[in-house]
Amino acid sequence: MSQADQVMEFQKVAKTFGKVRALQDITATIPAGVTGLLGPNGAGKSTLIKIVLGLLRASSGRVNVLGVDASVQGKLVRQQVGFMPEDDCYVPSLTGVESVQFAARLNSLPRLEGLRRAHEILDFCGAGQERYRTVETYSTGMRQKLKFAQALVHDPPLLILDEPTAGLDPDERDAMLSRIRILARDHGKSVLLCTHILPDVQSVSSHVVILAAGRVVLSQSLEELSRPVSPAMTVRIAGPVAAWTESLERQGLTFRPLQPEGWEIAGDTHAMQRRIWAAARESQCVIRSMTPARNSMEMIFLEAVQAATGGAQHADS
Repeated sequence: MSQADQVMEFQKVAKTFGKVRALQDITATIPAGVTGLLGPNGAGKSTLIKIVLGLLRASSGRVNVLGVDASVQGKLVRQQVGFMPEDDCYVPSLTGVESVQFAARLNSLPRLEGLRRAHEILDFCGAGQERYRTVETYSTGMRQKLKFAQALVHDPPLLILDEPTAGLDPDERDAMLSRIRILARDHGKSVLLCTHILPDVQSVSSHVVILAAGRVVLSQSLEELSRPVSPAMTVRIAGPVAAWTESLERQGLTFRPLQPEGWEIAGDTHAMQRRIWAAARESQCVIRSMTPARNSMEMIFLEAVQAATGGAQHADS
C-alpha cells in the first residue's frame, strides 16, 4: 500500500499505565476509505484513539496520521481530524448552531465563515429548526447529529467517529450511515468508525481492524473477510418450507437454514442455481432473493476475538 492510499500507520505502538499494558505491539496500516475499528470492552480502542489525536503519548512505537507524527505534532493532527466522541460534549446555554460555530472557531475559521459552515453542515445532518434551541433540550438523536456536525464543520480529510449511531432509532441510524457513505464516496473523506454495532461496520466499511487484549488480531479488507471458504448462495423464500426442503433434497443440493426465512445452499455454479429454481417451481415457493453467501460481521468478530483470547473473552455485539 502506497503512502497516498493510507491515512494511518502504527509501528509497534505500546501503552502502559503502571503495570497495566493497555496496548501491546500495535502494528497496522489504515487505508483510505471507511475502516471499522472493533473490539470487546477493554481491548484498547479508546486508548488508541487518544494516541492518534495526540492526547496520550505512546510508551513506545510511532503513529503516523496523514503523514504527520502524532507524538511530535499532535496539534497539526487534530487540525486535520474531525473527532466525534461517544460521550456528550457541549457548552451549556448555547444553541445547536452556536455550538457548531464554536467548533468552527476552535478550528480557526473566521466568525462569519464559521456560522455559514455551521448552517451548511447542520443542513447536511438533517437538523431543522432544532438548531435554534439550546443543546440541553436535545434528544439523544439530536445530540448525535450535533456531535457529528461539530466533527465535520472544519472540513477535515479524516473523521474518527466513536459510536455515531448509539441511541438512534432505525430511521436515524440509516440516515447517519448514509451520510458516512456520502462523505467517503462523494467527498473523499476517510473515516475510522469505532462501534459495537457490527452490522453498521458491514454496511459502510471497506476495511476492518479488530483489537483484543491490547493487540491487533485482524486487519483486512471486508471483501476478503466476507468471502466464505466454500462458495454458497443465500436464498430467501416464501412458501411451504417442508415442500421446499424436500425438493432441495431431490435436486441433490446441500443446504442449511438461516434466520429469518433464509437458506444457505452450497455451490454457486449456474447449473446449481438452475436446480434451486427447479426446486422452487416444484415446491410452489417464491424466491424472494438469491445472492452469493457472505460471512457475517458477527461471525468474523467472534472468531477473531476467540482465537486471540482462547475463547475466554466475552465478545460484545
